[in-house]
Amino acid sequence: MDSDLPRHAASPSTATPPGDRPGVALVSISRLQTLCESVAPRYADRARFLSVRAGYGAAVAALQAHVEAGSVDVVLAAGSNGAYLRDNLNVPVVMVKVNGFDVLRAITQAVAAWPGADIGLVLHESISKELAALGAWLNVGLRQRAYRSIDEVRTAVDALAAEGCSVIIGPGMACDFAQQAGLESVFLYSLGAVEEAFERSVELARVSRQKESKRVRLNTIVAHLRDGVAAFDGNGQLEAVNPAMLELLGLAREAEVPARLAQVAGSLLREAGEQGTAIVERIEQIDGRALIVNCMPIVEHGQRAGSVVTAQDALVAQRVDRSLRTSQRPKHLVARHGLDDLAGASPALERVRRLARAAAAHDATVLLSGESGTGKELVAQGIHNASRRRGNPFVAFNCAALPEGLIESELFGHEEGAFTGARRGGKPGLFEIAHTGTIFLDEIGEMPAALQSRLLRVLQEREVMKLGSGRATPIDVRVIAATHRDLHALVAQGSFRADLYFRLNLLPIRLPALRERREDLPLLAHHLLARAASQYGLAREGRQRVLDFLAPLFDGYDWPGNVRELENLLARAAIYLHAPGAALDEEAREAFPEFGRMTGQAASESGAASPPAPEARAPVTREAVLQALARHGGNRAAASRELGIGRTTLWRLMKG
Repeated sequence: MDSDLPRHAASPSTATPPGDRPGVALVSISRLQTLCESVAPRYADRARFLSVRAGYGAAVAALQAHVEAGSVDVVLAAGSNGAYLRDNLNVPVVMVKVNGFDVLRAITQAVAAWPGADIGLVLHESISKELAALGAWLNVGLRQRAYRSIDEVRTAVDALAAEGCSVIIGPGMACDFAQQAGLESVFLYSLGAVEEAFERSVELARVSRQKESKRVRLNTIVAHLRDGVAAFDGNGQLEAVNPAMLELLGLAREAEVPARLAQVAGSLLREAGEQGTAIVERIEQIDGRALIVNCMPIVEHGQRAGSVVTAQDALVAQRVDRSLRTSQRPKHLVARHGLDDLAGASPALERVRRLARAAAAHDATVLLSGESGTGKELVAQGIHNASRRRGNPFVAFNCAALPEGLIESELFGHEEGAFTGARRGGKPGLFEIAHTGTIFLDEIGEMPAALQSRLLRVLQEREVMKLGSGRATPIDVRVIAATHRDLHALVAQGSFRADLYFRLNLLPIRLPALRERREDLPLLAHHLLARAASQYGLAREGRQRVLDFLAPLFDGYDWPGNVRELENLLARAAIYLHAPGAALDEEAREAFPEFGRMTGQAASESGAASPPAPEARAPVTREAVLQALARHGGNRAAASRELGIGRTTLWRLMKG
C-alpha cells in the first residue's frame, strides 16, 4: 500500500510525526485489509494511512502509542473488531458498513457460482428478517447467524455447516473458517462499502485534526495566562485546568487536582447553576489567600454545557491597579513643589518645615490652617513629595468651588444613570483617582454639612461609595485638609461636625501670615521677582530697581493677601517698571495703592499718606442676602458685589 506510515504495530519511535495531513489507521485481521490497502492510494493526498494487521486487544496495544502521539486521528475497522476498538480507544472509529445492496450482490454471486446450494449468511450483531422472506421468494435456501466476537464467528460457521449450508457469505474471518471447513465462501464487504468508509474516515480525520489543533492552540494560550483557569462539564467534572490555577491553589500532584478543585469551585458552580447567571469578581479566601474568582457558563446550542472558573491573586490585581493608576493619571495630578520651595529662614517658617517633615513620615491626616495666600497647597505638595507616596497621585480640590450636589459627585464619583446628566459609563471620584496617593481638600471649612458625614465615613472606613452604587470601594488615600477659618469656632457654632474636626485635626500645622515673618520678605521677594521677571521679560539689571522701589512696603504694609498678594505686586512691578528709564517717582506710585495703606510710622517715613482705617464690616446675615437679592431682582452676581461676599458664600447663606 502507498502509505506514509508503517504497517502493523509500529512503535512510536518509528512512526512518522504528524504533518498537515490527518492520520487514519486501517485495522483488520482478515481479507478486508487487502481491500482497504487497494483503496488507500487514491486518498494519499488527503490523509496518511497506517495498516495494523491485528484485532481486539492486540490492535488497541498497537494503536495506543500512535493515538497518544497524535499521529492517528481516526481508526477504520469493521464488525466486532471495530466495535471493540470503539469501546477501548479515545479516537473516532469508522465502521465499514454492509448495506442491502452488498448482501444482495453477495447472494447473487453465490447463486450464480453454486446453483441450488444452501447459503449461510454471517452478519454482525443481528440477522435480517427481510432477508429470510427474500430467500423464500428467490427460491434460495438462506440461513442466517449473528456474531459479536471472533469466537462467535467460528461457532456461527460451524452451525451453518451442520445445517447443510455449503456456501458461507460473511466477513473475512467467516470466509477463512468456511475454507478451513471445506466450504465455499463469498466475501461480504464490497469495494463500494470500503470506499464509502474511506470517505467518511478521511473527512472525519480532517475535522478531528482541525479540532485538535484548535484545542492544542487554546490550551497553549490558556497555559500561558497568569490567571488561573479551570473548565468543568455540565456535571461539575473537571475537564481542563492550567498551571496558573494549580499554582494559586498550591497543588503539586496531579492526583490532588480534581478533588481540590471540586472543593474550591463546588459552591461557585452550584450557586451559578441555581441563579442561572455568571458570578463576577467574587472575593474568596482560600487557604488564607485572597483570590478574585469568576464563574462563567458555557452555553452550546442554547443549553448550559459546563462552566469556566477563573481566579486571580488579589495582591497581583492590586499591583496592576496601582500601576494603571500611576501610568494613566493626568499630568495635573502631580505635586510640583517640595518643602525646600518654602522661601525664607524665619523661626516661624522653620517650624512649619519641621512639622511638615514629621507629618510626611506618617500617613496621618494633616490639617493646615492659616490666612489665604500663606502657601497651604505648597506645603501640602511638599508633605506629599517628602512622603512614601511621592510618585503617586496628588489630587487637589477646593470645597468652596462647587455647589453641594456637584461636590458629592466630584469627590465620591457616580455610576451611570445615578442622576440626570450623569456621565455615560459612570465616573470615578477624586478619592478613587487619588488611590495610593494624597488628596488635598482646600477650604474644608466651607464643606456643606450634609457632606461632612460622608467625608467622616471615608476617613474612618477607608472606603468610598459612588452615587447610585450599592458597593463600597476600598481606597488607600492620605488626606491633607486646609482652611483659613477657625474650625474650632465653627464647631462651637454648630456649622462644622465636631467628630470630623477631631478626625482632621490629628496633625495640625498653622502657617504664619506674611506680616508675622517679615524677615523672610526680602528673600521671598527676590525669589518671586525672578519668576515674574522670567515670565514678563524683565531684564536682570532692572530687578534691583523694583526691589528698592517696593522696599518700604516690606516693613510697613500688613500684606492681607500674604504671599499671593506679594507675588501679584511683584508681577505688576515687573510689567510697569521693566524699562531701564522707567520713573520711580510719586506718579509711579499711583499704580501701587498699597503705599497708601501702610501703617502710620512706615507711611510717614516713606512719604505716603496713611488713609483712615476702614470701619469693621458687620457679618452678612441670611436676611441681608435675601434683601439684596430682592433689590437686584434675584441677580446673585449683583447681590454678591453689593454685600462684598463671594457667590459661594452667598449660596451657602441662602441655604441657611
